[in-house]
Amino acid sequence: MGEKISILIVDDEESVRDSLYNWFIDDGYIVECAENAKKALTMLEARNFDIILSDFKMPGMDGMEFHRRVKTFVKEPIFIIMTAFASVDSAVQALKNGAFDYITKPFDPDDLSHLIRNAAMQVALKNENENLKIKISTLVDVEDLIGESEALKKVLKEVESVAQSNSSVIITGESGTGKELIARAIHSNSPRKFFPMISVHCGALSESLLESELFGHEKGAFTGASFNRKGRFEMADGGTIFLDEIATISPKMQVELLRVLESKTFVRVGGNKEISSDFRVICATNRELKSMVEKGTFREDLFYRLNVVNIKVPPLRERVEDIPLLANYFIKKYCASMSRDLISIEPAALQHLEKLEFPGNVRELENMIERAIVIGSGKVIKLKDLPMGKEAISSSIESLDELKKKHIGMILNKYNWNISRAAKALNIDRATLYAKIKKFDLKVEK
Repeated sequence: MGEKISILIVDDEESVRDSLYNWFIDDGYIVECAENAKKALTMLEARNFDIILSDFKMPGMDGMEFHRRVKTFVKEPIFIIMTAFASVDSAVQALKNGAFDYITKPFDPDDLSHLIRNAAMQVALKNENENLKIKISTLVDVEDLIGESEALKKVLKEVESVAQSNSSVIITGESGTGKELIARAIHSNSPRKFFPMISVHCGALSESLLESELFGHEKGAFTGASFNRKGRFEMADGGTIFLDEIATISPKMQVELLRVLESKTFVRVGGNKEISSDFRVICATNRELKSMVEKGTFREDLFYRLNVVNIKVPPLRERVEDIPLLANYFIKKYCASMSRDLISIEPAALQHLEKLEFPGNVRELENMIERAIVIGSGKVIKLKDLPMGKEAISSSIESLDELKKKHIGMILNKYNWNISRAAKALNIDRATLYAKIKKFDLKVEK
């Protein structure tokens, strides 16, 4: 680490500069020196340094003023004060103003080496954090958001436009079109991307469970509440909360949700302390909320609070040109998960897929490709590996679990039920494999 760290020594005493220079060069650091703060500032304009080791008392500009100016640089280095014992109080003041540490003259070699090592570790952590932020900031889409059709490009343009705001968004579209992926794309491109996106599938929970899930609960709030628990709104502080199947929530929860969206405050179930949270809300539904408002089953005020921006995700039948890209993506995905050599799909099979209606949309296409890989034996997915017509398509979706059961059973038997080897072959962990064995009621063949 030391050879990558640059140090600037600023001191008006030549003997101090020379001794520290030789000392740190021997330790493998990159070292330069300046006899006063003015020269040091000129050097900092020309290049960046990771660590500055500066004397406190110098002719002209002192260490305190030098530090104040250094803090204005875009990439602020770690600043360490060198001081005589008599000016320790001033060095402590420098710490309060953001200096990393101080060391008194005359120096103890071990203390100084330890201090520089700590500073170098801090530099490495800062650099790593900045690199991670740069990687995150390059996110444009999310995994599985595949396609080049005009219909999808229009949606992605809307995502890019709305991502920079804090406005509420409703994503509409048929089941299986990828509404959650669009929500993740909005979050990943927003200023909130460094904070979590918390998902809640409203349709899967009863009213009481949904209330506890969203707002959290206090210990003893109900039977089984043996500890305090944060709710999803609290967990989404600084980030985004994604409410899937928003049309399924009860009238009571609609009232509660409206209040939270207006005030950004809530109370845990069984509690009395008001909690604040800064979140953005994105919802998704495959129902027509406007007609539900007209029928009186969905609150009009909540609808307008949520429906600031509406993004409609097109069904797969309106983006047929994306089917080959999606099919090949799913082939790569499932070949990797099944530890299979990469296979291809023949033109006749692709043409067949492009003619289907896909009522289950992208999710249905994914199931069909997975099924074809499971039942296929060659290196090419052929037309015969795909279901024909609506009835066959429906049957293929319903029997996918049965195909998975057969595939896992085959792998287990191949490795004589050695769980570790079978799990490795299936590209899953042991715990997941045990769960699959229990789910499919698999047993050792006698």
